[in-house]
This record gives sequence, structure tokens and C-alpha cells, in this order.
Amino acid sequence: MLRYLLMMSIALSPIVAAAHSLTDLPLGDQLRSNAPQKNHLWPCRVEADAGGAFNDGPWINKAAGTYDRIAKPHVPGDVKWPNKFSVSLVDGKRIFASNDLPDHGTGTYPIPSNSVAYQYDRNPNGIKPQALSFSLPSDPQLAAQASCAPGAVGILLSGVALFSAIDAPGRDAMAHEVQDNCDGHPQVTGVYHYHALSSCVADHQMPDGSSGLVGYAIDGFGIYGSYQAGGKKLDSKDLDECHGLTSEVLWDGKKVSMYHYVATDDFPYTVGCIKGSFDLKLIQVLSGPRPWFWQ
Repeated sequence: MLRYLLMMSIALSPIVAAAHSLTDLPLGDQLRSNAPQKNHLWPCRVEADAGGAFNDGPWINKAAGTYDRIAKPHVPGDVKWPNKFSVSLVDGKRIFASNDLPDHGTGTYPIPSNSVAYQYDRNPNGIKPQALSFSLPSDPQLAAQASCAPGAVGILLSGVALFSAIDAPGRDAMAHEVQDNCDGHPQVTGVYHYHALSSCVADHQMPDGSSGLVGYAIDGFGIYGSYQAGGKKLDSKDLDECHGLTSEVLWDGKKVSMYHYVATDDFPYTVGCIKGSFDLKLIQVLSGPRPWFWQ
């Protein structure tokens, strides 16, 4: 009887499945915009001739405009790193210090030539420690107008930089690039980064069913997981043009109603445009010395 009641309670749970299955996600290649737009990314810059994954895998269905994330291979390996990451509040500022080395294992980079991943993406870069030191406002404010999303859009609680949803040539990075089991990989100067919420950064649900904090965007606003109070899993159609909304969240230990970005399974994954103000110098800190990337 107890087992039956437990099964019934699960069946009657308010949790609602996401509209998009991981095996049938929208391909974001054509979901770039030149202004704020729902379900889209407004990038500051795209380099059509830049490098990246060179061979589309069978998990991409261009005719249907979808891809299967489950079928996509990963860069092999489980390399451990000395993670150093801290966040503190000082005089109205949130102070960050990170070596950009994750608190989880990574794949082996450069991508091994004998791996399946190498057939599609030959990322030649190695992971290198960084010196990420910066501050964000602890009480972020909405700007009068949204702005385009630069190459780096935030940092997750693993201490790793978060880049926008596209690769340098402007394609859906989660679909085309082959990352490791934690959805990360390094760029040319060794900055290990994600293009979406890493599967190794937990989307914890609070007692009311809503998600907790998973990271911070470059304007100081929080990035939260995909669950709303009551357990509904959100996707892009539920969010505004910058991939966020205003609702009650746990912020610095208190429940407050505030704007925040939402990490979803579908494109643009975390940040579609920037809702607050940010310092361009911060983008260079997070993305490494690649001027074309952060301008």
C-alpha cells in the first residue's frame, strides 16, 4: 500500500515536462537577431570565417531544424583540476575570484585523434588556468534598453566562464561543437567554458519546486535553473526576449521578486541579450585576450 501511495504521489506531482525533448531540440543556427527577440540570441558580433567544428554529425537534422543532444558524442576523459573559486559581498559589490578550472572532471584536450569526437571537431586547444578577478553589482538594475550579448555572458557556480549560445562563426554551439561530458571545452587561449548550463552544475529545486541559483550574468543578475514554483519546467517560449523573467527567487539567502535569467534546454540556453548594464572590460577578463570576440 505504501508503495502504491508513493507511486500515486509521483503521478500527481505538479512537475510538468519541458516542451522540448533533448532528442529533438531546435537548431539555433537561424535563431540570431539584430535586436531583442524571444527565442533568439542577439549577438554583438559574428565571425563567419572563424574556425570551429568542421563536420556536421548525424545528430543534426538541418532539414527539420533540430538536433539530438543525447546522440551527440562527447570528448572522452575525466581530467581532474585544482578548482579555486570564491564569491563574496563587499560594499554593494559581488567580488569574484576564479582560476576557471572546474570543480568537476573534464575531457582530454586537445581532442584525441583516436576519438569519435575528432571526426567532427578537432579542437586543438588545451585547458589552462586563468586569473579571473572581477566584481558585479550585488543589487543589479535593469537598463533603459537591453543590449546585445557579447561572447562571454557570465560565470557559473563551478567557477567556469559562460559563453553565449553560439560559436565564433555564429552557429548553435551546443549542436555543432563537441564538448566533454560536462558540456565544456577550451578556446584558443585555454579558457575552459560552457555555452549552456553544464550537466555537471546541478539544477537544484527548492521546496516549492522552483530552481536555485546556478550562476551570474555579466550585468549582475542571477542565472537560475529551469524550474518555476510548482515544478513547471520552463523553456524559451515562457521567457522574455533576453531569456529571463521576474519572479520570486532565493537571492543572497532571502526570497525576493526580481528579474533573472533562466537556463533552459533549448536555444539560446541562458542569455539572449543583456538586460542590465555591464563593463566591456569584464568580457575580456572572462573570454581571454581575443578582442574580436568581446567587442
